[in-house]
Amino acid sequence: MLTRNIDKARDAYRSRDVESLRSSHDAGHEPHSGNSGKYIKSIVYGGLDGIITTFAVVAGVAGAALPVGVVLILGFANLIADGLAMAFGDFLSTKAEDEFYQAERDREEWEFDNHLDGEKREMVELYIGKGLAEEDAKQIVDILAKDRSTMVDVMMIEELGLFKSDQSPLGNAFATFLSFVLFGFVPLLSYVTGYLGKFGKDFGFPWACVLTALTLFALGSLKARFTGRPWIGSGLEMLLVGGVAALAAFGIGHLLQGLAG
Repeated sequence: MLTRNIDKARDAYRSRDVESLRSSHDAGHEPHSGNSGKYIKSIVYGGLDGIITTFAVVAGVAGAALPVGVVLILGFANLIADGLAMAFGDFLSTKAEDEFYQAERDREEWEFDNHLDGEKREMVELYIGKGLAEEDAKQIVDILAKDRSTMVDVMMIEELGLFKSDQSPLGNAFATFLSFVLFGFVPLLSYVTGYLGKFGKDFGFPWACVLTALTLFALGSLKARFTGRPWIGSGLEMLLVGGVAALAAFGIGHLLQGLAG
């Protein structure tokens, strides 16, 4: 548990505010649990994938000048099918990472229990390679080796470059699917509104473009929260990426519209 306010420390770094940095380390702060926003990556990237892929479908169908009903059918089919595929992929990849980490940790614990001198020698060599004096390296490793769990934690990072994830495979999958569906629905919202309100076939696409652009910018700005980049630049970058995908889909749909005849 850290006794600093990690969010305040990040803000201090962005603004290069040394006084704020010092205050973020004051012992009076609540310990940081590390769980705040642990699913934000799945939410942001699931949402971005959802809105871009769904809007690409919408743009492609609009470029082919197909009926509103076709937009809704293809859009919702893509929304559910791709959302599930993304969720399953996130679940399996997170689960595989956890299983690999645990397998390597079990091996390191077994080596610690059965050949501690060899493990300590490896750690000493690693620290010497990082520039520490041999005596300092030996002293550090001797201290670490007094606690099995601490020693194994350090070996996992220093020797293998592996970190224990606090994310749940099921939680990741749910966050990805929910975000994909919610944000992926944005390009379809105007079509649903136009269809129910009988506003005509030309109502849906312009509003889909506006809503999608605003949401892409907002998601790109949110992504900056954990990448540390300026939020405006991150938002514009995501808007550009989504715009390129939409233009490509619209252009292909327009070129191939004769096939729908």
